[in-house]
Amino acid sequence: MRMAMVGTGYVGLVTGVCFANAGNDVACVDIDEGKVERLRAGECPIYEPGLTELMAKNAKAGRLRFTTDAAEAYRDARMIFICVGTPSDDRGHTDLKYIKAAAEDVARASKALGPQQEPKVVVVKSTVPVGTSHQVRDWIREIVGEEIPFHIANNPEFLKEGDAVSDFLKPDRVVCGVESELASEMFKDVYDPFVRNGRPVFMMDVRSSEMVKYASNNFLATKISFINEMANLCEAYGADINSVREGMCADQRIGYQFLYPGLGYGGSCFPKDTQACVMMGDRAGVDMLVSKAVHEVNQRQRERFFQRIIKHFESRGGLADKTLAFWGLAFKPRTDDVREAPALTLVRRALGYGVECRGFDPVAAENAGAEIGPKLTICEDIYEAADGADGVVVSTDWDEFKSPDFERLGSILRHKAIFDGRNLYRRQHLGELGFHYYSVGRDTVEPR
Repeated sequence: MRMAMVGTGYVGLVTGVCFANAGNDVACVDIDEGKVERLRAGECPIYEPGLTELMAKNAKAGRLRFTTDAAEAYRDARMIFICVGTPSDDRGHTDLKYIKAAAEDVARASKALGPQQEPKVVVVKSTVPVGTSHQVRDWIREIVGEEIPFHIANNPEFLKEGDAVSDFLKPDRVVCGVESELASEMFKDVYDPFVRNGRPVFMMDVRSSEMVKYASNNFLATKISFINEMANLCEAYGADINSVREGMCADQRIGYQFLYPGLGYGGSCFPKDTQACVMMGDRAGVDMLVSKAVHEVNQRQRERFFQRIIKHFESRGGLADKTLAFWGLAFKPRTDDVREAPALTLVRRALGYGVECRGFDPVAAENAGAEIGPKLTICEDIYEAADGADGVVVSTDWDEFKSPDFERLGSILRHKAIFDGRNLYRRQHLGELGFHYYSVGRDTVEPR
């Protein structure tokens, strides 16, 4: 099938590449000429395991192309997926200007083709407030009139950064919001190669489809905030959150996923989508008490952890003029995304106290440096970051941080303190090695 992806960001690029890999003819459209040229040259703008290789393979095969010519891309496409950004403010209010611009571009291209064209299915894949897909339908109809046939649909994405290609190729489920049999059949055709393992494809009304994405992300965010709140309670009573988690999660009704204590969630989805639920509730007169609490607990978790760093140095002359090494700058491993990253929150707080901040991340260092600026010293490895530092802050659970050479680390640190925001290490072992060790939901360990 001929398709067009509107936008070559995270969602548009992964979706376009994976659809092309299944044999479809895909045109990826972007208004950024420089970005399109880099994509044509095989340069992937995001770090996502496996994506660069699939992109090159399908571009070489002629199934995937990149263009700034929207009209040409839309002309032959039977399905047009709108995958543009939907930025929001800190209250969750979503700016739909890119969605509207994409809808109007699609409408103008369709109108130019005239009423004899085959009906197109316009799919909103961006995460949008409930009712937006119908707004897109109305924006298109205002331009094309009643003579030009088209169908509106919604198809939320459930891609985890770091596993997006695998998530698309082997989805847990596919959710499609449809209003016509044509749209339903076309969705079944294009997703059939990805669900032959028996995973379900759900056809539902458009508004319910839009809500599924918010409900899913809000629930996962709730699990993270819940386990962090339990961790804080464990600290207060001398319990061990790791033991509590094991005993709790063995209950099959609860399970283990997303119940890891730490610094809270970040990234482009959970913070924005949780706040969007609050915003939608405010507009409808529905007080989203749980969603508000989830967001509050998440934001508080970072500050609570930073206060432990402050308290540790109170009797050691305070934080001013100290040096901290931050291991991990991305909001999670296997991505270069630093949006809403807990590490950057901690770095900014430390800089405000006059701390010299050094950071290392396997793939996100450049993005973090661009976000924070020259006050964050980017290092080549974890030991360079720690050399002469007064403490290490573990803020992202990359695999290469899980088994460092502690003897080497202890020999190069000016002060042997580890603030582990991801609970990577064994408490007793670090105490025996002479470290001050802080983690989440567990007692602090002092040197023996």
